[in-house]
Amino acid sequence: MKHNEGQNTMKLSNQALGAIMMALQESLLNQLDIVPILKGFEFKEGGEGLAVMNPPTVRFTDSSEIKEEDLLNMVK
Repeated sequence: MKHNEGQNTMKLSNQALGAIMMALQESLLNQLDIVPILKGFEFKEGGEGLAVMNPPTVRFTDSSEIKEEDLLNMVK
C-alpha cells in the first residue's frame, strides 16, 4: 500500500502499546473477549504518538475471578 503524502499518519506510543498488552493479557488469562475493552479506549495524540487516556488496571492482591464486566469497568 502506497503512503499518500497529504495524509497524516499516527503511531501508538509505548504507553498505548502497554495498555493494549495489559488488556490482551487480562483477556487471555480470563478467557474473555478483548473487543469491548479495545472499543472503550480513549486516545489522545501526544509527543510519542497516540496515548490511551483510560488504560486498564491490573489487580495484584485480589485473587477473585475477573468477569467481563470487570474488564469493561477497567476502561471507564
